[in-house]
Amino acid sequence: MGITLISLHYAYLLFILLIIGFMVMRRDTTIVCIAGIVLIGLLSTGSLHASVGGVFNSFIYAMKELLGTILIICIVVAMSKVLEQSGVGETMISPFARFIRTPALAFWVIGILMMAMSFFFWPSPAVALVGAVLLPAALRVGLPAIGAAMAMNLFGHGIALSGDYVIQAAPKLTADAAGIPVAAVMEASVPLVIVMGAVTTIAAFWMLRREMRQGGLPSSIGSAATAYEAEAGKTEAKAALLPRAGRVALSWVIAMLFAADVAAMFAFKLQGGDATALVGGTALLAMLLVSLLTHRGQGLERATGYLIDGFLFGFKVFGPVIPIAAFFYLGDSALTDIFGSVLPEGSHGLVNDLGYALAHAVPLNQAIGAVTLTTVGAITGLDGSGFSGISLAGSIARLFAAAIGSGIATLTALGQIAAIWVGGGTLVPWALIPAAAICGVDPFELARRNLKPVAAGLIVTAIAAIFLE
Repeated sequence: MGITLISLHYAYLLFILLIIGFMVMRRDTTIVCIAGIVLIGLLSTGSLHASVGGVFNSFIYAMKELLGTILIICIVVAMSKVLEQSGVGETMISPFARFIRTPALAFWVIGILMMAMSFFFWPSPAVALVGAVLLPAALRVGLPAIGAAMAMNLFGHGIALSGDYVIQAAPKLTADAAGIPVAAVMEASVPLVIVMGAVTTIAAFWMLRREMRQGGLPSSIGSAATAYEAEAGKTEAKAALLPRAGRVALSWVIAMLFAADVAAMFAFKLQGGDATALVGGTALLAMLLVSLLTHRGQGLERATGYLIDGFLFGFKVFGPVIPIAAFFYLGDSALTDIFGSVLPEGSHGLVNDLGYALAHAVPLNQAIGAVTLTTVGAITGLDGSGFSGISLAGSIARLFAAAIGSGIATLTALGQIAAIWVGGGTLVPWALIPAAAICGVDPFELARRNLKPVAAGLIVTAIAAIFLE
């Protein structure tokens, strides 16, 4: 029943370790990733020209997968720029400044609101909604941009997505693979999600506060738009071009547009890409409206200028991300799409095969089962989707539970949580780009800062699972 590992698996694992090592040393991984793609191509096809062409095709594959995220970031940045230029952004955040008075309050308010919205709409559209409204207020009271990004990321892509109690896509996949009801996985995941969320967010906040007190972080970077400007190398002075009455009216219109988005998501059960598209379209229309009213006769040209600035920012952020995403996508269906069918019969993709091999290489008991499911889940999350490997977690949980005699729901939930926390957007750099880009921070730096809190959470959660099996 085991999977036969071939040279492709070992080469892929070698480059995973190399990439992780380079990240730990804070060195760029682009050349390493491209070398890995070339080697995988050579081993897959035996053809030098096919492997070199595969680099280009793998980039195209990664860009197609990431295009929705790129576009939402570009459009939200464009909207933020015009809101700042017009003074509408300042007007919009003023009511929230009364509630967000300290960096600590800003961290927890952003996080809890992000979690609540992500339960219903998933994190990507929630990032755009929360970031556009609360981020500037948080920065004003001294929460560093990296702290706001961590709060959005850990509460949204971590807690909410790993439980997925409303949309239930994740527990459905793992429950089906484990052969148990969805309700069983959800019930078993509740204490694990609580433990994981509490340990991770408290550890992240404690580390953030300690570094702030030691002066290792700037207290603020002014506003979200200032972060975008700094990243894009802009020094243009800001000016409120609309009178106060116009700014107030537009702030209400924009708030009502996004509130209508929330209502539409409920009414029409929009989720995932559909919900993101609705938010992106609304942000685009808001940008056009404010630009036309602010710049009047020059509104058409300035609107295009804001879009160009947004796209420049978005593709600058994604530049170093696409090569590493292109490599890790080879761990799943991209390998077959780009280089053809080269895996042995019964293979489920390079990443999932490595997970199977690990599961079959260790003795089975409650402790080993919990540690292995956590590790397997984390490995399958390395492709950056968080969801591609959770069926594997359910299957392995079923195997382990049969040998141990109990704990199938707990093991299934544990594998699901580990896979989504790693791949859903807290550790894999290209998966956490939405929060990083909205906050104007480096996604690789955000991943590095998340590493210790998430690792601590996974360890404590695995220990908790041992006692819950």
